[in-house]
Amino acid sequence: MVREVGEVDGRAYFSFDDDVVREAAASDPVGFVMDLPARVTLDEIQRVPQLFTTLKAAVDRDRTPGRFLLTGSANVLLMPRLADSLAGRMAVLRLHPFAQVEIERSAPSFLDRLLMGGWSIRRTQRLGANLAERIVAGGYPPALGRPTQRRRAAWYRDYVMAITQRDVRDLARIGALEALPRLVASIATQTARLVNVSELAAPFEISRPTIRDYLTLLQHVFLVMELPAWHRNRLQRLVKAPKLHMGDTGLAAAVLGLGADDLLADRHAYGQLLETFVVQELRRQAAGHEDDLRFHHFRDRDGYEVDVVIERAGRSVAGVEVKAAATVTDADFRGLRRLARAAGDDFVAGVILYDGEVSAPFGERTLR
Repeated sequence: MVREVGEVDGRAYFSFDDDVVREAAASDPVGFVMDLPARVTLDEIQRVPQLFTTLKAAVDRDRTPGRFLLTGSANVLLMPRLADSLAGRMAVLRLHPFAQVEIERSAPSFLDRLLMGGWSIRRTQRLGANLAERIVAGGYPPALGRPTQRRRAAWYRDYVMAITQRDVRDLARIGALEALPRLVASIATQTARLVNVSELAAPFEISRPTIRDYLTLLQHVFLVMELPAWHRNRLQRLVKAPKLHMGDTGLAAAVLGLGADDLLADRHAYGQLLETFVVQELRRQAAGHEDDLRFHHFRDRDGYEVDVVIERAGRSVAGVEVKAAATVTDADFRGLRRLARAAGDDFVAGVILYDGEVSAPFGERTLR
């Protein structure tokens, strides 16, 4: 009989972080699944990939929706030892860290307004130093529950260490496991920049192909993401390299040892983390959007760029540029206008997000 760890919302809960539960499932998958309660959550499922074949048989015997809730801190579908993908038998939901609208318990509206071009002139209140505090706090619920910035940062650092030393080991056998936390810190310095594997590899005695593999592994455990370049036509003079972003700015600030005051004093780091903050906020809001929204960045050979390009169902295109400043000028819209020219009739709107007091149009389909 398996040992039940607890119950959440009327569901039995088992975590494969528990050595006894994990060994029971690994040694006798059939018996483990047969002994499970009617409704159960299996946490850190990536630690027992051999369980999937038995779960598939159980689902085929009883198709009642919601019997099994499988959760984990790594993308289990990418594990090399996965016995079965459960294709056609499960729905996959990516749970991001909290968005700001979730923290404030407000309804998300920005993406709909952006894609519909529903803007008007209005005044808003500057966030000022509070914006830096939000960037440093990040969105992971356990970290946000800590009462001080120091304790939040400690949680983030412990989380990085646990993920890189445990979950990455579950995904692949690598020879320099101890280098991964330092690689995460190195990536944090490059957040919001084009991927440069040579620069990332420079501090380590590790080959470029190996660093590339490590980047992929860090994406599988959601510590890092790559934002692909937007393009419509292969003949266009566009830069096709992806941009690198940390998965959460609280995590990035913690591994870099930056608090809110440090961020305000270092405008370069502030600009990079602010861009990543906006990228992740938009992706988190999009997770609950009814439309299929794809995220990219835009950069052409002349150096014109847009931090975020949002494409809806392969047709509507909108651009978001991020400025770590309290003022915006007409020149700041050059990248958005170049994107509008490349997207043609599909371009619906472009905005610059800045920490100012006025929301106002800057010509057709552009706004600050």
